[in-house]
Amino acid sequence: MDIDLSEEQQMIVDMTRSMLEEHSTTETVRLMEDDPKGYPDELWKQLGELGLNGIMIPESLGGGGMTLFEAALVYEELGRAMAPVPHFPSCVMSAGVLLAAGSEEQKQEWLPKIANGDAILTPAWLEPDRSFGERGVQLRAKKDGKDFVLDGVKRHVGYASSADRLIVLARTDAGVDLFLVDPHAKGVTLKHVLAQGRDPQYRVEFAGVRVPASARIGAAGSGWDTWNAVMHDGIVLLAASAIGGAQRCLDETVEYAKQRVQFDKPLGAFQSLAHYMADASTRIDGGRVLVWEAAWNRAQGRSIARLAPMAKLFCCETYRETTRVCAQIWGGVAFTIEYDQQMYFRRAKALQLSWWDTPYLEELIAADVLD
Repeated sequence: MDIDLSEEQQMIVDMTRSMLEEHSTTETVRLMEDDPKGYPDELWKQLGELGLNGIMIPESLGGGGMTLFEAALVYEELGRAMAPVPHFPSCVMSAGVLLAAGSEEQKQEWLPKIANGDAILTPAWLEPDRSFGERGVQLRAKKDGKDFVLDGVKRHVGYASSADRLIVLARTDAGVDLFLVDPHAKGVTLKHVLAQGRDPQYRVEFAGVRVPASARIGAAGSGWDTWNAVMHDGIVLLAASAIGGAQRCLDETVEYAKQRVQFDKPLGAFQSLAHYMADASTRIDGGRVLVWEAAWNRAQGRSIARLAPMAKLFCCETYRETTRVCAQIWGGVAFTIEYDQQMYFRRAKALQLSWWDTPYLEELIAADVLD
């Protein structure tokens, strides 16, 4: 594996960080917390203009045509900035599903719009009191003539009020299918719910929602295989985001430990605290290498069935542990709203619990190791 960044890759990192430092400050992030929309228009516009929304969409469809490795570099910067944008649900998961299984008409209609930021799509996947796996998809899509009728409830649907379409995972007679559904269609009800990560999440109810057969993405019964494959790409990027957040949290704590004086010497001069920060730095560097290995192998066309779950499992645990240790070094102020540390702490736990949590990831790794 070659992990030396090319000149172009380093330019992507520098460009992304520079833009985020201007348009995704901590003040911006705070303003977007618990907001029903959840993202500032100017930041979203900048991502589109720089080509970052379509980074993995082919050039023929208006994107940048880059690999998961370049996307991982971008996601480390997005995580570092805690960027409040619908990039992951729209530009990664929804675009990935359409690229993997969409018809030519669906690709031509939606992917150029996703790439330039003119359209937002978001998955409606999880259901109340159900699992992350295939059996957790129980929302029904009944065949009725040439249409399907959807009935059921989805939760944790990000940015649903801003979405042009939902990609709904539903159970049909053939298995799990994916459907493009207008969130403003008759029978769809959105309810904004507060989330630990303070991003906009919605409970979405479907009551007799009628969609045409042409809204189905892919062949009958192929929905879960498509979703599972795209999820493996997606969790590598979430792992990169976790490393970015952990790195910035540690950087700010190190600077604080150099300046804060107790007993006539800076906090960083105390051996126990210095060791905490050294351990955190070691874990972050290890997590970054794991992310890059997974992304590089995916870019080479190799399987990441084990590497992707390992990356998210390790990096999210690293993010969570780093924010815990850093909070202890900062002391009680780390948990006050006025300080930024609590923002990383909450996001670390929210990321660990979402998009396949620790037990599910462990099962995936164990199945690959032991089978």
